[in-house]
Amino acid sequence: MTDTSWLGPPVDLRPVFAEQQAAFIDLLRRLDGDEWDRPTVCPGWSVKDVAAHVLGDHVGRLSIHRDGFHALHPRDGEAFPVFLDRINDAWVDAARRISPPLLVELLAAVADQIIAFWRTVDLDALGGPVRWAGPEPHPYWLDVAREYTEFWTHQQQICEATGRPGLTDPHYVGPVIETFLRGLPYTLRDVAAPQGTGFQLTVTGPGGGDWTCTRGPDRWRLRRGPHPRPAARLELDVDTTWRLCTRGITPEQAAERARVDGDRRLAAAALRIVSIIWSGPAGR
Repeated sequence: MTDTSWLGPPVDLRPVFAEQQAAFIDLLRRLDGDEWDRPTVCPGWSVKDVAAHVLGDHVGRLSIHRDGFHALHPRDGEAFPVFLDRINDAWVDAARRISPPLLVELLAAVADQIIAFWRTVDLDALGGPVRWAGPEPHPYWLDVAREYTEFWTHQQQICEATGRPGLTDPHYVGPVIETFLRGLPYTLRDVAAPQGTGFQLTVTGPGGGDWTCTRGPDRWRLRRGPHPRPAARLELDVDTTWRLCTRGITPEQAAERARVDGDRRLAAAALRIVSIIWSGPAGR
């Protein structure tokens, strides 16, 4: 069995994933007519487009991982983030033919199947890579957690576009922060430091906590909790952290809200964390 302990302790987010999906469907059912057309932070996408994108993600997950049906692949020389942006845009463009009531019905039906599918998966088994955590295979518990954070983020985008409160209770946002920080070891991969060097990230506010990345013999390793003598300590609040990890704000903007103690080079490297598949400022 491949050692993945460097990712930190495993989590099972399937229960909160199911709750988030139910809350998402409830949110969509309460939208008024013109709210579906409101722009979101996703360039060129309305509220309805973001909801259609979530449907496309569910359809792709079930088709590929449950049914073994692989229909789309990157073109020769096409980077994976570019491929993903291309097929996402094609799906959303086609889904603009779907009425909001039908879109909600489809999402509700497919979300039930997604929840049922994840119950059948061995969370400790290795699957494909969660690319923002590294290129190697990762356990399915991280894949489930990644899915949860993506759909939580899209729900937050719709809430902000329509002036509604999001799922910012610690019960929901805590797992988001915990998952996003699994990208820290990969973010720091090129930072040279003596073995044993510790970096501490403190996320303040409800749903936050302390996390430590320690330089091991072959890679940085993540664990919960503070470090007794970190070479650098970075402090961010919960809101700044999730927006940084999804590139809702830039590393430079996050740095303006941060507190840094110790090695500023190490802290600056950590602020480059991205916990989504991102092709640049125009990406989703």
